[in-house]
This record gives sequence, structure tokens and C-alpha cells, in this order.
Amino acid sequence: MTALILGLWILFALVDANRANDLVNFVHDAAGWLAGWSHDLFTMDADWLRTVLNYGLPAVVYVCIGHALAARIRRI
Repeated sequence: MTALILGLWILFALVDANRANDLVNFVHDAAGWLAGWSHDLFTMDADWLRTVLNYGLPAVVYVCIGHALAARIRRI
């Protein structure tokens, strides 16, 4: 679910979604909280690349953690 929210925000940012929309605003706030630890980790000049990297890395990390936890639980 976390990777989905981060992926949605990347998509919304890339297509320049209306930030006044409640759904877009909610996804932005949630993605900002989820990716808070990687905020401004990458400082590229291109906004789209900075967004993809700063929100994509946490999405990949959360997916990897989820797979590791699922594999661990499955072995129990």
C-alpha cells in the first residue's frame, strides 16, 4: 500500500495533477510523510527526475521490506 501511494504521487506529479483536488492533496501529504526520510536525498535540476528519485527510492525500499517480512512470516 505504501508503494502504491508513493507511485500515485509520482504519477500525479509527472502529469501535473491539480493539487487543489482533495485526492491529489491527500496522496501528496501521505507520500510526503512516507518519504520523509528521503526528502531531498537527490537534488537534481529536473523536477520530474527529483520527484521520481526522492519518492521512487522509498517505494522500492518499502516493497523490499514487505517481501522480506512476507518471506519471514511464510517460513514460520
